[in-house]
Parts: sequence; structure tokens; C-alpha cells
Amino acid sequence: MSATGGNKAIIAAMLANAGIAITKFIAWAFSGSSSMLAEGVHSLADTGNQVLLLVGGRKAKRAADAEHPFGYGRERFVYAFVVSIILFSVGGVFSLYEGYEKLTHPHPLENAWLPIVVLLVAIVLESFSLRTAIRESNLVRGKQSWVSFVRHARQPELPVVLLEDIAALTGLVFALAGVGLTIITGNSVFDAIGTLAIGVLLVLVAIILGIETKSLLVGEGATASDAEAIRSAINAHPEVVSLIHMKTLYLGPDELLVAAKVAFEPRERLVDIAADIDAVEATIREAVPAARVIYIEPDVYRKPSDANPSTDAFVIRGTD
Repeated sequence: MSATGGNKAIIAAMLANAGIAITKFIAWAFSGSSSMLAEGVHSLADTGNQVLLLVGGRKAKRAADAEHPFGYGRERFVYAFVVSIILFSVGGVFSLYEGYEKLTHPHPLENAWLPIVVLLVAIVLESFSLRTAIRESNLVRGKQSWVSFVRHARQPELPVVLLEDIAALTGLVFALAGVGLTIITGNSVFDAIGTLAIGVLLVLVAIILGIETKSLLVGEGATASDAEAIRSAINAHPEVVSLIHMKTLYLGPDELLVAAKVAFEPRERLVDIAADIDAVEATIREAVPAARVIYIEPDVYRKPSDANPSTDAFVIRGTD
């Protein structure tokens, strides 16, 4: 994902949510609708989340130093995880609490037309934000399904914004249904149910985001297709006898570390092996541009029966 594309989706969502949050709070103040209050807090939390994503992207660009020799690329994972926590606590838990309060202490709506107008306008604005997120996601999604894209994306910003926008639109529908039914029936319990539904929705989205970003924080390797491309690039080199062992790890959304033990001809001179390693590294980077940090350990091929069981100096193909 290009940083420009990710930032475009984040900024579009941030501007939409900031404006929507203000109008929702105004509508809540005049109508007393708990659904409007929950939605206002939801939009406010989303606005803060998008600010955090922008801050994380900025901090991730810092150059490597002695304390962080592999750079700060994982800052983006950290901030995405913080976003999921805020969405859970500020958005979801607050909405559940407000819905419970309205259910146990009901009060009628005032100026009921105002929240309806605000919700309809908010749906239009959120639709534009979601359209931007979908358009930017499609640039990098390829042939993946949407579920696969959210689960396996190494760049956290677009999946986060995408899920937030979907949750926001769904929440607006819940709020509209709750307020509408309250107006029609005169029973404020529907407003409370709409608020509870918004809370449940936000908690579920937060849990999904938390699980996916936790996996990135713990450390994920290359995708199956990229790992196979790296293996093929190594084994295709004429001076390589075979790839013995390989490990990969994302240091950041756009930076992949590749460590490999590679068998070369046993009688090659050191200076020739060094040149071969440089050529192999260039081939890997050409095949997978994200592979920016590469460590290759030269070794000699041994038959599995001759290899010391305590070492990994034997051929392993198709695994990493």
C-alpha cells in the first residue's frame, strides 16, 4: 500500500467523522436521544483513531538508530492496536452503558426530527468516506476476497479505516431504526435497543481489529506467494546448489527481513561466494521489493544422512 493512498483514506474518514461528531452531539443535546449520544461518541472516537493512524505513520518513518537498528516501522502496528483498544473502550463499552441507562431510566425524545436529519446526512458523508477506503483498498487488494484482505494485510491502516467505516454506517442504520421506531411508537425502549446494538457492533469490530493487529505485533512472515517467490529467486541462481533454510519477518508494513542459509559449491573461493550472495540479494529484491533487509549465510550441501542432527545444514524446500 502506498503511504499516499493510505493517508488519503485516513484523512477522508477523519474529516467526515469530525463533522459528523459535532452534528450528532448537537442533535443529542436538543433531542435527548441515547442513540445520538452513542453515535456522537463513536464518531469522536473514530476521529481520534484516524489522528493516531496518521501519527503512527509519521513516527514509523524515523531512521534506524542504535537503540532500534531495524527502524521504527512497527510503530504503525502499535498505533493500529491502540485504535482497536479505543474503539472497544470509548466506543463500544460507552454505548453499551448508555443503552443500559436508557433501558432502565427511559425518557421521551424531544425535537425528534433533528436526529433523523442528522443521521441521514451522516449516512451520506460516511458513504463517501467508505467509498474512498474501498477505492484505495482495491489498488492493493488484488484478487483477494475482502475477508482475506483484512486478515492478511501487512499494512494496517486501510483495513482499520475500512472496518471503522463499515461499523459507522451499520451503526447509523441501527441508530436510525431506534430513533425512527421510538418516534412511531412513542416507546423509548427502541432508542435504547439501537444504542445497545451500536455497542455490540463496536465491540465486535474492535475485537477483530485487535486480533489482526496483535498478530502483526507478535511478528508475521512473508505471505505464501512472496515466500515462494523468494525461494524461487534463490534456487534459480546458477551458483546456488540449494536453499537450505529460510526465515522471514516483517519489520514494518513495507519492510521484510529475509534470513537464509544457502548452499554453494564447496570449492568456490570466498570472493566468488561474496559476489554470488550480492547477486542473489539483487534477485530477491527484484522478485519481492519489500525484502529490503537480507542476510544470507553460505554453507555446503550435505546429504541428510551425513548432516549433524543438531544442525540444519540440509536441504529444506517449500517451508520457511
